[in-house]
Amino acid sequence: MNSNIDHEYFMSLAIEMAKQSLASNEVPVGAIIVCNNKVIGKGYNLNISRSDPTAHAEINALRDASKLLANYRLNNCQMYVTLEPCIMCLGAIFHARIEKLFYSAIDQKTGACGGYLDLTQDKAINHHCEIVGGILANETSALLKEFFKNKRQKKPQT
Repeated sequence: MNSNIDHEYFMSLAIEMAKQSLASNEVPVGAIIVCNNKVIGKGYNLNISRSDPTAHAEINALRDASKLLANYRLNNCQMYVTLEPCIMCLGAIFHARIEKLFYSAIDQKTGACGGYLDLTQDKAINHHCEIVGGILANETSALLKEFFKNKRQKKPQT
């Protein structure tokens, strides 16, 4: 990792986005996109409120950054996301040409960077990015665990 970049700072910004998801009763996942040490895109989960299965934090951040740059290619950009990306999101990250991906918590159910399956080394995919996981993982894991614990407690008893 580049020591000139404060990865924990940028991940903390993604965590703030995840907290916005939480406030909207969405799974607390947040993402930001950084270019030249400047945040150019932000997103958080909006699947439920938008009734949109593609409204993941990563996709929303990619849309935000692409709109700002007026380009679907985000060369030389980095993404920070609080949860390991799923297949859909990793595919979009690759297509956008994100240079480096930093994620926090491992997703053992749907993660596509090694948590559940690993598409990061698939030679059939024509673009890959540098990927680093585990940044502030305790904090993001606790946020996710608390969200799902509260969901289970609020389920009606049958």
